[in-house]
Amino acid sequence: MTTNTLRQAIRWHRPLMVFTAAMAVSAVVCLVGIFADPRVLTGAPIWLKPFKFSVSLGIYALTLAWMLSLLPRRSRVADWAGTVIAVMGLAEMVVIVTQVLRGTTSHFNGTTPLNGALFQAMGMSIMVLFVAHFVLGIAVLRRRVPDRVAARAVGLGLGLSLLGMLAAIPMVIPGHAPTPDGINGSHAVGVADGGPGLPIVGWSTTGGDLRIGHFIGLHALQALPLLAILLTRFAAGWDDRTKIRLLTVAGTAYGVLTAMLTWQALRGQPLLRPDGLTLAAAAALVLGAATAAGLVLAASRRHAAEPVPAHEGLGRLAGLAAAQQDVTA
Repeated sequence: MTTNTLRQAIRWHRPLMVFTAAMAVSAVVCLVGIFADPRVLTGAPIWLKPFKFSVSLGIYALTLAWMLSLLPRRSRVADWAGTVIAVMGLAEMVVIVTQVLRGTTSHFNGTTPLNGALFQAMGMSIMVLFVAHFVLGIAVLRRRVPDRVAARAVGLGLGLSLLGMLAAIPMVIPGHAPTPDGINGSHAVGVADGGPGLPIVGWSTTGGDLRIGHFIGLHALQALPLLAILLTRFAAGWDDRTKIRLLTVAGTAYGVLTAMLTWQALRGQPLLRPDGLTLAAAAALVLGAATAAGLVLAASRRHAAEPVPAHEGLGRLAGLAAAQQDVTA
């Protein structure tokens, strides 16, 4: 990235970009801690959780800042909402790192008055962040982004990431898994937190894990804009209407996938050991999405094959002739 490009990126939204930089530094520090600190908490290196949160929050803030840069003009409401998100994200990270330094868990921890207060502070910061994200989304959708394909991707990404946040609510509802005294919630369903899990992410391989749907939903914020970029780059022959419809199909399928993964976890089922019902639901989702995408592409081909009415053809020729005269004048 050149110096000029970096300066432009910083101007996207200064508080969010400063927070992104802080999370990058935090990720490096936590990565060192993973290897330098031998302590283990709930079956994983004690610095792994703040490392994952640093990476996730950093990508989240950077994506929001980029989305705000797409607006044709600045929105004061969206700018304030972005600032609130940066502050609340920082507050959450401070609690997580503080608890790591104290050698205890941050989430669901009510074993002492201090631990309970810190977890409540995290909960409040997440609630405020959720509201700020919602407000930012409304403010962005009210502004006309010139690129219609990007606008649809941004709108879907913002909405589906809210669904991902809501997918975390069952974690704080007791009764899903056995927990020690003073622990009020769990990621896992049917088994205790800290058991066998997938590498890095730690998702349970013996029971359900509510972090999966939460993770997938949150990263719609990146997945849908990335799909829009790929469509623009590699499907230049398709018109904007076709690309927007394909994005709508993908967004709908993505939302159903988020709900389905949460449903699978709530049934105490590991991600990689689906039962027949889950496999049938997954097959129906794939078939439905593929059928809808096929119908969109078929409609696009029919539209492209339709003859152009004579008056429209003459109008286009006249426009081209006028443009050529302007160039040669």
